[in-house]
Amino acid sequence: MLYNFGIIAYRCAIGVASLFNEKAALWVKGRKGIWKRMEAVERGKGRLVWVHAASLGEFEQGRPVIEKLKEIEPHTKILLTFFSPSGYEIRKNYQGADYIYYLPIDTPSNARRFVEKWKPDAAVFVKYEYWYNYLSELNKHQVPTYLISAIFRPEQPFFKKWGNLHRRMLGFFTRLFVQDEESVKLLSTIGITHVQQTGDTRFDRVKQIADAAKRIEKVEAFCNDRRAVVCGSTWPGDEDIILDYINAQEGNYKWIIVPHEIGEGHIKDILGKCRKLVARYTDETADVTKCQVLVVDTIGVLSSIYRYGSISYVGGGFGKGIHNTLEAAIYGIPVLFGPKYHKFKEAVDLIACGGAFSISDKEQFTSLMDSLINSPAIADAAGQSALKFVNQQLGATDAIIRQLVD
Repeated sequence: MLYNFGIIAYRCAIGVASLFNEKAALWVKGRKGIWKRMEAVERGKGRLVWVHAASLGEFEQGRPVIEKLKEIEPHTKILLTFFSPSGYEIRKNYQGADYIYYLPIDTPSNARRFVEKWKPDAAVFVKYEYWYNYLSELNKHQVPTYLISAIFRPEQPFFKKWGNLHRRMLGFFTRLFVQDEESVKLLSTIGITHVQQTGDTRFDRVKQIADAAKRIEKVEAFCNDRRAVVCGSTWPGDEDIILDYINAQEGNYKWIIVPHEIGEGHIKDILGKCRKLVARYTDETADVTKCQVLVVDTIGVLSSIYRYGSISYVGGGFGKGIHNTLEAAIYGIPVLFGPKYHKFKEAVDLIACGGAFSISDKEQFTSLMDSLINSPAIADAAGQSALKFVNQQLGATDAIIRQLVD
């Protein structure tokens, strides 16, 4: 009762927030008329697997599993749902899924209606999505249900005295595929043993991305065979430190800044603070070969741009947390980031193997960057450690697929 009351209260709060928050408005708008849209679609005969991801990052973890399953079983249909607009709005036209929707809010009636409508033959939840009514309904219908790329920590509700409902949700899963041995041990303390350590499917995903990386002629012309630092998914806290360093240096290194937010005001702010010859990626009139700094003011190219770097910096570490470090590490280059990285296992492991470095302030950034720039052999050795680490983690997708194939 308390859980269901909380779900309804959350829905009401989102409704109020939608009046002045764009993301909340998309959340509400995307669910309007959702049952009418679903009922207008025929499920059809044959096998259907439901994959649910909270947002874009979780989708990228689930994507290798979806695509491998489609490769092995082309006739299996994929139903893909998202909780957040940041996932749905970007991937609503993803060609790897047959049906894509927002997930209706987790009430008993919605869960019952959803499962009866789609009749999934299996369900896959990515990383940390736990919805009691949906999981309970799947369990009632004896639908094999899996959690993939999961990671558990002592501070989570499952391990608290008051976490009985959360522990019950874990019992609804047929199998929990977890990232590390610590999660296996932690789950065993509460009697959860239907667990398999397979690692994180994100490693398989970044390998896919790297293998399909696009050649970007403008970036090639800009680098002109010189060593470059690629600063990806940066925020103002990152950019202030990076630009101070660039402005103070003399040297042959090229710098590529790919900010997380590409609004016009933010791009102009970066350009205004840079005292070196700088060009915008979308400026067709700029002679990038003469510039030392390139500011990328478009989306969708970062994962391919990392291939041109000799050193990388991944942003977000001075805010809520760092962005995807693996997209850079897969290219065999050292990865730098800010201080808020401890909740990201791959970042912790990259530091442990010598492939990544954390900085807390401008002085640390300057010292570390000087070392890597002035001693390319040190940077290259760190990059090889990063690549070796990523390669050692590949294979989670295949282990999961063995459970999912019909």
